[in-house]
Amino acid sequence: MNKRLWSVFAVACTLALTALCASAQTPEVKEKPRMYTYVAFWSIPRAQWADEAKQIAAEEKTLEKGISDGQIVAFGDDQNLIHQNDGTTHDVWYSAMSMAGLLNLLDQIYKSGLPTSPVNVSATRHSDGMFVSRYYNWHSGSWKGLYSYTSMYQLKADAPDNAVDLLSKNLVVPLMEKMLADGTIHEYEIDTEAIHTEAPGAFWISYIAANSEGPDKVNAAIRDSLKANPLDGRAFASMVDPNPHRDYLSRTDATYK
Repeated sequence: MNKRLWSVFAVACTLALTALCASAQTPEVKEKPRMYTYVAFWSIPRAQWADEAKQIAAEEKTLEKGISDGQIVAFGDDQNLIHQNDGTTHDVWYSAMSMAGLLNLLDQIYKSGLPTSPVNVSATRHSDGMFVSRYYNWHSGSWKGLYSYTSMYQLKADAPDNAVDLLSKNLVVPLMEKMLADGTIHEYEIDTEAIHTEAPGAFWISYIAANSEGPDKVNAAIRDSLKANPLDGRAFASMVDPNPHRDYLSRTDATYK
């Protein structure tokens, strides 16, 4: 009975939210072509962080060529700022409009021998992920030393099959597009796993802030939006399990075509 009530509540909130957006004449949000992102996560001993920076600089030559050849549309790297005992310290990522674009570039990286370099061998933890996004946007350019903020969420078991689409179109994308337009952020995306290594139902909301003030501005915009439209928060809460939620903050270098 509780599951049924939650399902009814979720649908009611979604309908109310859609009506609110329509009355405010919010532009319709549409899905974009699928963008795939490959991420290599590493836990590097602190004594090897300088070597990791050199490793990343060496990999950039291959990634820059991938941009110019049209294989990929973006690449970058992150240094985790909020460390956990069982977490990672660094990651390197790149995005393409097809899995083939990712795999072809990954093959070049493997053939270069960089994945078996001493600094990578010294890693105490390593994992990879492949994600897909249908909601994203960015400013073209290259940046150093920005801040990335990523939030991981898990859908409830009785959430609608199109829950990520509903939340993206009605809640997340309109707010992120405003932040992108006023220069608060340079990029955002909403990801799910393309290759499932986690439980189904997880999704990630990520953005790259233009400066250190960016996260404060985004959080303030979220609070203001929820205060002005209380049903938004109820719709989100009806579909998302709060317990697995995690946030990640990183220093980021990024290039977008």
